Amino acid sequence: MDIILASLIFIVSYIFIMTERVNRAVVALTGGTLLLATGIYSPQRAFMDYIDWNTIALLFSMMVLISITEKTGLFSYIAIRFAQRVKGRPMPLLMGVSILTALGSALLDNVTTVLIFVPILLKITKLLKLPPFPYLLAIIFSSNIGGTATLIGDPPNIMIGQAVDHLTFLSFILHAAPIALIIFLLFLFMLYFIFRSQLAKSKINNEELHKIDAKMYLKKSPLLYKSVSVLLLTISGFMLHTVLHTDLTIVALSGAVLLLFLTEKELPTEHVFQKVEWVTLFFFIGLFSLVGGLQEVGVIDEMARAIVLLTEGEYVKTTMLILWVSGLFSGVVDNIPFVAAMIPVVKEFESYGIMHLDPMWWALSLGACLGGNATLLGASANVVVAGMAEAENEKISFIRFMLYGFPLVFVSLIVATIYIYFRYLLPFM
Repeated sequence: MDIILASLIFIVSYIFIMTERVNRAVVALTGGTLLLATGIYSPQRAFMDYIDWNTIALLFSMMVLISITEKTGLFSYIAIRFAQRVKGRPMPLLMGVSILTALGSALLDNVTTVLIFVPILLKITKLLKLPPFPYLLAIIFSSNIGGTATLIGDPPNIMIGQAVDHLTFLSFILHAAPIALIIFLLFLFMLYFIFRSQLAKSKINNEELHKIDAKMYLKKSPLLYKSVSVLLLTISGFMLHTVLHTDLTIVALSGAVLLLFLTEKELPTEHVFQKVEWVTLFFFIGLFSLVGGLQEVGVIDEMARAIVLLTEGEYVKTTMLILWVSGLFSGVVDNIPFVAAMIPVVKEFESYGIMHLDPMWWALSLGACLGGNATLLGASANVVVAGMAEAENEKISFIRFMLYGFPLVFVSLIVATIYIYFRYLLPFM
């Protein structure tokens, strides 16, 4: 009965989120509350085991850092200078945003990257009177593909790296980065093909654009120097966290608290907190609660174990099924709880006599990271971008996003299948 009830609450909540008739945070929190009210799990289980407070704290910290930095006009300055550099041309701008986002997601992590880039992007599109949807779509897809390339790029990779000692930062560069680059190049081609006619219709007034003095938007004050210094310090901490043996959340929280302390007299904390995307944060809490219900009744675990039963432990089939199940399922629910459920299952394959598990780890990583592009709920970065866009009255439709996301994920998984087969599985055929 619990399985049916938890699944029903999840499905109904998901339908309401897709139709967008009710605020998605309200829907997710309602679903989580129903799971508590029906006794699917206790409040202790929900708050201690299923809600990922590390992710919530990381998002909150970066929102604080970005909201303070935004007051200095730095993002407006960067937006204008970037628009002037590409002469306001819509397609070079789209390609440039995609490349910068992918690089940022590989070097930092995709959630941090979108928190930094989206405010800049929204200012550029508003300045140039361009439709923001293609650019927001490019940021989401690029962040997830770029994040696939490194250990710190996407939360599933961090989780896998923590679970498997010999999968280091260099391992991800050598094994995940090549396929991420191939898929990203294919994505750029698809992006150009899909949006070239739509963006070609946009009329850009280059004369007006170049008349704008970007420096006028930059407020050179102690707030600027403090916020930039702490932001760069925090980003450096992200890049060096494996060397420093410090958790990403601790780095982000330290940066946020330090900047709040340094700027309290210039910018009251109450004003900073008003700019935090609380709707996005509470949506994450509700989403983790919903998926936690499926974990509590064993739906995710049973689905993971069914992989072994379907393939009868056959090496090549099991690896391929992990890739596709991870890719498709991560498009429906956030990939973080799914990977958390799959890690012990993959480790358990050793008891079936499978000793060389690395191809399965790469299949899980690629499937979870790339599959996150399928829907707005597929990855943390997607939800963050949607929340920030909605705050600026640029709502991203769930269905419209899915019409672009699923084809990209399908192509990505086909390319990943070929890559895994020829690089890892051919000797076992």
